Amino acid sequence: MTGEALSDDYSQALAQLADRAGIAVDWTDARGRPQRVQDDSLRALLHALELPAGTVEQLRESAGRLAHDDAPHDGLVIAETDAPIALSGTSERSFELLGENGETRGVVADSVQEGGVRLPPLQAPGYYRLRAGSHEWTLAVAPRHCPGIADVMQAGSPRAWGVAAQLYSLRRPHEANPARAAGLGDFTALAQFATAAASQGATAVAISPVHAMFAADPSRYSPYAPSSRLFLNTLYADPCAILGEQKVGAVLQSLGMGDEAMRLDDLPLIDWPAVARLRMKVMRRLYDDFRTDATPAQHADLQGFRVAGGEPLESHARFEALHARHLPPLGDAADWRHWPTDLRDPTGPGVRAWAHAHDKDVAFHIFLQWLAARGLEQAQHSARSAGMAIGLIGDLAVGTDPGGSHAWSRQADILGDLSPGAPPDVYNPLGQSWGLTAFSPRSLKRNGYAAFLEMLRAALAYTGGLRIDHVLALARMWLVPAGASPREGAYLRYPMDDMLRLVALEAWRHRAIIVGENLGTVPEGFNDRIERAGILGMSVLWFQREGWGDPTPFQAPQAWPRASVAMTSTHDLPTVTGWWDGTDIAWRSRLQLLAEDEAESSLYAQRDRDRGALWQAIRQAGCAAPDAPAEPPGEAPVEQALQFVGRAASPLVIVPAEDLVAVHEQPNMPGTIDQHPNWRRRLEANAAQLFDAEPVRRRVAALTHGRSTAS
Repeated sequence: MTGEALSDDYSQALAQLADRAGIAVDWTDARGRPQRVQDDSLRALLHALELPAGTVEQLRESAGRLAHDDAPHDGLVIAETDAPIALSGTSERSFELLGENGETRGVVADSVQEGGVRLPPLQAPGYYRLRAGSHEWTLAVAPRHCPGIADVMQAGSPRAWGVAAQLYSLRRPHEANPARAAGLGDFTALAQFATAAASQGATAVAISPVHAMFAADPSRYSPYAPSSRLFLNTLYADPCAILGEQKVGAVLQSLGMGDEAMRLDDLPLIDWPAVARLRMKVMRRLYDDFRTDATPAQHADLQGFRVAGGEPLESHARFEALHARHLPPLGDAADWRHWPTDLRDPTGPGVRAWAHAHDKDVAFHIFLQWLAARGLEQAQHSARSAGMAIGLIGDLAVGTDPGGSHAWSRQADILGDLSPGAPPDVYNPLGQSWGLTAFSPRSLKRNGYAAFLEMLRAALAYTGGLRIDHVLALARMWLVPAGASPREGAYLRYPMDDMLRLVALEAWRHRAIIVGENLGTVPEGFNDRIERAGILGMSVLWFQREGWGDPTPFQAPQAWPRASVAMTSTHDLPTVTGWWDGTDIAWRSRLQLLAEDEAESSLYAQRDRDRGALWQAIRQAGCAAPDAPAEPPGEAPVEQALQFVGRAASPLVIVPAEDLVAVHEQPNMPGTIDQHPNWRRRLEANAAQLFDAEPVRRRVAALTHGRSTAS
């Protein structure tokens, strides 16, 4: 056989292995052109999936590993209520079923099938243990769909509304008291904001991600690039809520940092490093005092929190303490993959010995998580107590920093050498690599989705709903090998049906709604599938167009998808005022973010035509005054736009706080880091008083009027 033939045979076998592993060897780009992933990229992706493919022999061995993965074995079996349960790898007929309530009963298989048996359906969702002989399985019996808005509100045809808030942007009055000067929004400000929103009739507050960041490196503050999705950003903890203002004030005074706290709190843009340095010093002193001065009830609550947190909490606290110790000497190389070898294994003797020798440092970070968890829990309690049927809707980031706590503590579940991203498209001709991590689908299935469930439960612990960022990742994800161009990535399939059923089960257990960020180009049938699972999509004003023409007409609100949350905008898109005035175009031009075929003048001209199209849609929907002129007004018609979106057929409308106060600037400018003040802008009004301003009241009235007339 010639070398060329051998190469062809190898490439064919490589493509077959990649396809079996879930890699889309052939795909279609945004322009409809067929593409094929190169062999080098396939080898890199397979290697990250623990399927070496450098030689023909490795191909055979990796194919054997995949066959072993597919073989029946004890573990997690996922089913739906009222549907027969297929159990592979056994011919047993009689089983013992143990429910979560401790009740045990016998179950007899309906029939024996090739390679397994079929059990009768179970009506109650939940987790069960199933035993037969020496074998044992876990059954995850999921409801057909997640709870909907109607289920949570106990209303037949809800027309609810809520507010989206960038948590860090919220202010609360400090009244010249340094103890109340947080320097950024915290969970106390969130509780106040939720209470105020509820008083106006809001049923939910959607918040930016509150995942744990890097306590020792506050220069990394993007909420979508966290250290861990299992724990909280402790900068959002308000120690006054548990320890009292007097105690916090005394510590600030003793450290001589009261004036600095006031200065930082009055800044229009958050100085994350300075705020973090101040708060960590204060928290350290508070913890030292807590060890000797706390009440027995406080000690007991913290200890109970630590015990309940178990290994995940201990691992995260150990990481934070280790990271703080390694950051000064290593600087930018503080990534745990550069630590001494014996500290890279979170379960190894080196880490255990280090943690024992530095128990106070580890305990300090558990103390911080305790303060944060109790604060978020209280914010949700405040929202529900004020009358919100849903309360807080959390935000689940699509991945974590590969140098962070989650990647360190869950190495077997993480694809550390691959980054999620996006292939080249019209707007990003070079593609995108987000520098994050993703779960390994092989590991998820092999380990009974333990890491996925752990993350879902953490995200739903203190909320009434959850937005899943880039929900398309439940079906497929564009993954880029380390050091490669985004063009050299490929789509990796994920076990979507299993993951959707587990999302529905956990949502049911927490009585929470689920929203999926499904903007952009989605695979055919994807939106129908998540709709059947009860996951609400997102409908954003700027994208709700139909028909043809220049400009493309805006869709009438009653025609918007019913299985979605309607929104004016998102954190990555311009506000209503900013869109109307072209603030986003000015930023893109200033930062040289325009595509080669885009000219600033043509973009402004296009925006002028789009303004006319939106104004026409607003008038046709009856959301402008009867005598309103046909030409669009000079000022942004924020009230009319809110009423327009309020009339959407969706069961829930969520309006960004930035649109309620009509600011020009958006929270984040995609494609930038330091060039634009991403994740730093603060609202001027205090959280508890934001709805007191007359312009805000008019906008809320317009929104609620739209909701009351929605069809």
